[in-house]
Amino acid sequence: MTHRYIKLGLTATVLVLAFAGLMWSTLQDGTEYFKHVDEVMTDPHAWEGKPLQLHGYVVPGSILKRQDTLEYKFKVQNNPARDASQGHVVEASYTGIVPDTFKGEAEVVLRGKLTASGFHTDPNGVVAKCPSKYQEKPGAGS
Repeated sequence: MTHRYIKLGLTATVLVLAFAGLMWSTLQDGTEYFKHVDEVMTDPHAWEGKPLQLHGYVVPGSILKRQDTLEYKFKVQNNPARDASQGHVVEASYTGIVPDTFKGEAEVVLRGKLTASGFHTDPNGVVAKCPSKYQEKPGAGS
C-alpha cells in the first residue's frame, strides 16, 4: 500500500513540475508590465530592455516630427498639469502613424522598451486616450 502512495506522489510531483515549467516558459516572453512614468523613471536601469506599457501624458510642445517621415520624438510625464521641470520625464521615439488625439497633454499608453537613450515605442505602440466628454460636471448629479 505504501509503495502505491509513493508512485502516486512521484507522478503528481512530476506533473506539477512539468506544468510549472510549461507556464514559466510560456509567460516569460509574453509578460508585459503596465507602469506609469514616475514608477519607471525612479529606477530606469531596472526597467531597461523589459517589455513595457508606459502610461503618461505628452509634454506640451515636445512633439517633434521629422520632415517627410513618420518619425516622432516626444516627451512623456506622469501628470498633465505638472510642469515638465517637476517630476520624471522620459523621452520617447516612435515611427508610424499616430492617432488623431495625439497632441500635447494627451493621455497616452506606449508599448515598447526603455533603453539608455529613452523609450523606443513598438510599431502600432501608441494609444492616445481621448478626453472623455461624457464625464460628469462638478456639482452635477448630487
